[in-house]
Amino acid sequence: MPDPLDPYKTLQVDPEADPEVIQAAYRRLARKYHPDVMPGPDAATRMVAINRAWALLEDPEARAAYDRERAERATRERRRATGRGAGRSDDTEDSPTGPSTGGTARRRSPPRDAEAPRPADTSRDRTSGRSTVGSGYDPRTMGAREGFGAAGPPPGNPSGSVLTFGRYAGWSIGELGRRDIEYLEWLDRVPIGRPYRDEIDQILRRAGRRNVAPPESTPRRGLFRRG
Repeated sequence: MPDPLDPYKTLQVDPEADPEVIQAAYRRLARKYHPDVMPGPDAATRMVAINRAWALLEDPEARAAYDRERAERATRERRRATGRGAGRSDDTEDSPTGPSTGGTARRRSPPRDAEAPRPADTSRDRTSGRSTVGSGYDPRTMGAREGFGAAGPPPGNPSGSVLTFGRYAGWSIGELGRRDIEYLEWLDRVPIGRPYRDEIDQILRRAGRRNVAPPESTPRRGLFRRG
């Protein structure tokens, strides 16, 4: 079970995740661990932690305060880790003979909060998605920036899949391509947009926002397959 004291780990999201991604993760976990779906004390405890994490992260001010506290705590822990053993002979790696009592020097372990870099979720058919041209967000017609369905009702003439999360909930991929193509570029980069990447790829190519070669039409053969 994830650390109940860390709301990001509880909701299984990155600390840099956008609010709509966090909201989608909360809804997915709430459906999974709801007492009506998964009865039992473990599920109930998990559901309490999930609700507590969402209550903290859905409030922008509370989330900002927690992020500051989290960063300060990580800094203190890193300083303690890097300064550990100052002036002590049993934690040094500079002396070839180790402690004064003899023996072999022990190599100092890295700070506990240091994590190995995670592999990027990329595809050979994707670009960075960053663009400085094209349609942008218009608060006069699209409503508030954040919040479920905040962009208002879709403009009409839908085409493609319909989103069920975020500020554009209820909008189709085609409608988004006509009104806020930069949002599609963002959606193409994040894990929650995986089911829509083929549709987004076609729209970005038609709009001239993607110039790499299209994916191969024939499946690749396995490494040891013949014929």
